[in-house]
Amino acid sequence: MPPLDSKRPLDPKRLLDLSVAVPALVLSAPVLGAVAIAVAWRLGRPVLFRQLRPGLHGEPFELVKFRTMLPVDPARGRVGDASRMTRLGGFLRASSLDELPTLVNVVRGDMSLVGPRPLLTAYLSRYSPEQARRHDVRPGLTGLAQVSGRNALSWDDRLALDVEYVERRSLGVDLRILCRTVAAVVRREGIAAEGSATMPEFLGSPSLKADAGAAG
Repeated sequence: MPPLDSKRPLDPKRLLDLSVAVPALVLSAPVLGAVAIAVAWRLGRPVLFRQLRPGLHGEPFELVKFRTMLPVDPARGRVGDASRMTRLGGFLRASSLDELPTLVNVVRGDMSLVGPRPLLTAYLSRYSPEQARRHDVRPGLTGLAQVSGRNALSWDDRLALDVEYVERRSLGVDLRILCRTVAAVVRREGIAAEGSATMPEFLGSPSLKADAGAAG
């Protein structure tokens, strides 16, 4: 976590992040412990999933969350997400309990409570210039796309909502998204894309690929 400058007050968004994330981590400590034990028992170690993800301006940071899948094991047929997902993992994803450790990323300043979800670093070269604007802000635990359909959205719609958030962002917008997130978690809607255990890989915008093909 970067050192705080005592002469420079925190911006309202960062103040909101800390005022929610720090108490949430403290209050959820018993739940974190229980989930950690359950993951270690059902999935084995390591308990936490760690992966580099693009943050603000595409700079990588280490995302931390609870594991929800078994390791890849071709001999046992565990290759795709569907074959690696467990009942416990599905429950953790549906309830968003797998995201609790990510509050540490918010406290550290890698992420914000609200912003575009941090996706894979492999996707960076696949965005159109417009879609890449999603990295003009810190990624978030939740965002406009997550309360508008989550993984049930197409990639183009999801990324368009990310850019819309960048353009409309304000403290008021963040508070409304946080309130809508509570309802979305309770309803457990849009957890996975149709025909997928999670979300299919983003291979690039169809319109962008069409333009590239025409240029070639």
